Amino acid sequence: MSVKAIIPVAGKGLRLRPLTYTQPKPLISVAGKPIISFVIDQLLDIGVEDFVFILGYLGEKIKLHVKENYPELKTTFIFQEDRLGSGHAIWMARETIRSSDEVLICFGDTIIDMNLQKIMEVPLNCIGVKKVDDPRNFGVVEVGKNGKVKAVEEKPKIPRSNLAMVGIYKINRVPAFLTALEKAVASGFEQEQEIHLTDVLSEMINQGSNIKTFEVDNWFDCGQIDVLLDTNATFLDRDGYASFDLPSFYNSRIIHPVSIGENCDISNSIIGPHVTIGDNATIKGAI
Repeated sequence: MSVKAIIPVAGKGLRLRPLTYTQPKPLISVAGKPIISFVIDQLLDIGVEDFVFILGYLGEKIKLHVKENYPELKTTFIFQEDRLGSGHAIWMARETIRSSDEVLICFGDTIIDMNLQKIMEVPLNCIGVKKVDDPRNFGVVEVGKNGKVKAVEEKPKIPRSNLAMVGIYKINRVPAFLTALEKAVASGFEQEQEIHLTDVLSEMINQGSNIKTFEVDNWFDCGQIDVLLDTNATFLDRDGYASFDLPSFYNSRIIHPVSIGENCDISNSIIGPHVTIGDNATIKGAI
């Protein structure tokens, strides 16, 4: 079976400034590991071998990271010069998926905390969801009595449900998806509106496609600074992420767990807990 992953990573990461002035959001480290590497590694674990990256802001840095760290990966890089929404980003990749049996869409700033094999076992198109207290800042799913998706809506003022879309989608009816994609994009261009992936999914539902939901164990939308910090702390508390075999830093105290990169110059400082420091950093007199 031919499975292709589309990873949109074109956003500017405005909510993470100043971190994103020089680094694209997907390359920001969580517990010493770039966010996008969490996404790629999870997909590799379930056998995905073909990746399409939708690039934009500082996209060359993302491309270089993928090429250097995943040299054997089959990749296609597409630049979304006009960022007109998530639906438009997927439309940019439309020609790459025409021959695919299934397509996984995973946003490159979101870590899904579960075994993604579960989504592959769902026999229909499906949307990853999680119940949230306030769904108004998310795409929202309404499920009918038959268990299938009845409607989707982007950041509604009055939500239909508390099921938020978490940034992972599986399409196993690719021709129907492409038909809906073309119609949604044409409508967006005509009305001069941003084109969301929810617009495409709504069109699929209108055309009679069956879509299911699957609830993820947890997810981290790392495009928000508070979530990014919480995610960093969560993963540093897990096995395999924190640094322990560290050099001696002059007149400094390290409070574990932390992740400290290579060739760092740290002096007269107290570092930690739950701190991530990249390679070649210089830190003096910090608490």
